[in-house]
Parts: sequence; C-alpha cells; structure tokens
Amino acid sequence: MADSISRETFIKGAGVGAAVLSAGFPAFVPSRGEAADVIKIGQLAELTGVYVDISQPEVHGAQFALEKWNAKGGVMGRKVERIVEDDQNDPGVAVQKVRKLVNQDKVAALIGTVNSAIALSASGAANSLGALYIVTGGHTDAVTGEKCHWDVFRTCHTSWQETQASGYSIAKKFGKKWYLMTPDYAFGHSLAAGYAAVIKQLGGEIVENDLTPLGTSDFSPYLTKIEPKKPDAIIVLLAGADFVNFLKQASSYGLLKKFPVAGPQAELEPFLELPPESRVGYWGVEWYYNSPLVFGKGNSEAAKFVKEYRARHKVPPSARSAFGYVSMDRMLWAMNEAKSLDPVKIARKLENARFETIWDGGAYYADVDHQLMWPDYFVEVRPHGTASDKYDIFNVIDRQPADKISKSAADQAKICHLAYPS
Repeated sequence: MADSISRETFIKGAGVGAAVLSAGFPAFVPSRGEAADVIKIGQLAELTGVYVDISQPEVHGAQFALEKWNAKGGVMGRKVERIVEDDQNDPGVAVQKVRKLVNQDKVAALIGTVNSAIALSASGAANSLGALYIVTGGHTDAVTGEKCHWDVFRTCHTSWQETQASGYSIAKKFGKKWYLMTPDYAFGHSLAAGYAAVIKQLGGEIVENDLTPLGTSDFSPYLTKIEPKKPDAIIVLLAGADFVNFLKQASSYGLLKKFPVAGPQAELEPFLELPPESRVGYWGVEWYYNSPLVFGKGNSEAAKFVKEYRARHKVPPSARSAFGYVSMDRMLWAMNEAKSLDPVKIARKLENARFETIWDGGAYYADVDHQLMWPDYFVEVRPHGTASDKYDIFNVIDRQPADKISKSAADQAKICHLAYPS
C-alpha cells in the first residue's frame, strides 16, 4: 500500500509504544480554575500484523478530523492531541494498552481497532474503567449486541448488516449454493452466521464453511476442496493480508475463472495490492470515495476530505479512512456539545444525533445499542479502474439503507442492555 506507516514512524520521539499526534495550534490560555492542558484522545491500531494495511487508513482518517477541530479552535477552546498505541493484533495486549492510555496517559476517550476480538476485549477494558470508546472497524455483532456497553459505540457496520446488504444480491446474481472461506475468530464467525441466516431464508445451501487461522499464508489445502463441491459462488469472508493471499492463490489455481467470487466486504487497500487478474467479484462496500450513491450531491466536506487525503497520501481515502474520520469527528463534536469530558454526558450527546459529514444522507448512533446507522453498498470490481482514475476500481451498483439491513430496535433491546451508571 502506498504511504505505509511503520510502527517506528509512530513511536519516534514520543516514548516507547506510543505517539502523540496533533495539528499546529496556538498556546492554550486557561480560564480561571481551569487546568492549562490539552484534551487527549487514545487510538488503538494494528500497526503490525495481518491487518496493518487496513488499520493505517483509520489512523490517517482520524488525524484529518483532529486537524479540522484544532483549526477551528479545538474542543471547548482546548487543543486536541492523539496518542496512538499498537495493539499488535492481540486482544490481551489491547487490554494493557487501554489501561495505559486511561490510567497513565489520562486520555479523555478512546477510538480504534480493526480486529473484532480486540474490539471486544478493548470494549470490556474501557467499560471497566468508565472510559468512552468508539470502535472504528471491528465488525462482530457482539460489540453492539450481547456484549454491548453504555460507554461503547461503533462506527463500522455489524456483520449482520454486511451480510444482509450483500447476501440477497449475491444469491440473485449467482445462485444459492455457496462455499464460505472464513477467518476463524469472532469477525468471521459473525459473518458466517449472517450468511447462514440469508441462505436459510432463501432455501439455499452452504456446501462448505472452511475456518482458516488468522494469518494463513498457504491456502492450498482449502483451494483444492472447492472445485469438487461445484458451488454457485465462492464467498470470501477474509480481510487484510489473508484476503490478498487467498485471491492471488485462487487465481493461480484457475478458480477465479471457474467460479464467481463475492463477499460482504471489499476493502480498497487489499484490492490495490492485487494484480489485475485477481481483482474480481461482487462485494459489499461500506463507503466509497468516488460514487454519487455514496456522497449524493453537494457534500462539500466529503469532497474536501477526498481531495486533501489524496494530496497527502497519494491514494484515495477508503472506508477505513472514513471510519477513523467519523469516529474522531463525532467524539470531538459530542465533547464540544456537552461542554464536558464526562463520559455519560458525551454518550448521551452521541445517541440519536443525526449528522452527514462525509456520509450519504443522515447517519446516527442508535440509542438502543450505540451502533452507527448508515447505508451499505454493493459493488462490481473493475480491475483497471477508469480512464481518469486507476484507483477507481469499484462500480457501485446498489445501495441498502440502514433500516433495511439491521435487526429491529426491539430485537436489539432484548440482547443489548446498556446499563448506564446510576
């Protein structure tokens, strides 16, 4: 991926394991009785490991939102800084980093993470400390389902939403006999359960659900099993480097010419790492930088974000970039509106507050479970991009609004009990 950020880049000059990132800002002049300090936000990110290339754009996106707020005077007149910690793609390490950020670095709130297992462990740690946390990119349903917390919000879609947004389109286009390739942890299990619900509703069949360890480099034991099953489509639930390795190897085995490939989530970064012959299929996409379906008309903030992001990083922003941007932007907005760093007051401000920023139409974090409600999209891959933009590899062909792909508020209330402090 272009403009990759190494862990060393983050920690340089900021102490071991962390980095403070901030935009230029005039000296803060405290009011009487107010401490002369900044507001610190902690961000968890996979700066090493299998998800590094899809985690870094979340860090980039959050930085843009931080700079935007500092440029207009900060939050409650105070400068905002960010401390980024590498969770090392390890749930246990993530818990340690949450404790460090809250207890030692005294951050006012937290955002971040790609790995769903980390999203769950970090959510639990944040809740035990009474710290506000917005999960940027961990999709497993439990984060805003049975393991929800009053102080935890989520920006990316749930796994259920992703499968509902893409599954019926896949079945209509290719058929109802599917072979699933699934990462063997919370994220993959949630996606597989969502697709199982879709295929049951349609009267179809999942002929195989291969569970693959995170970080698998050789998919040949799985690839040789696909053709004898004669599926209507290969459904790929992998992400990051696993996604790249699987599609490259499937191409070398000739499977991409024999069977349609589809899935719930196309990430721009992994696709750009693939050779054109491996850029195939129909996929769910959570946000895309160059589609009128995503932005509608006249979204000046989205246009500015895309232009400035490309200028700085030489590639367009992805859905991951958008997760980071919106999570940081809404966190700071809620603090500013609440005129407080009290997590309960901030959480109440976030609930049901509609906004657009860089989205298509209004979005909001639902009060029942703190899940962001916003559309999901279905795309066809064009391997070479367009004549004017080689990065424009997704052609958006469908859009599903949040209320059509989500479980009802009544159903969510049965499994999610936010239990605010009294």
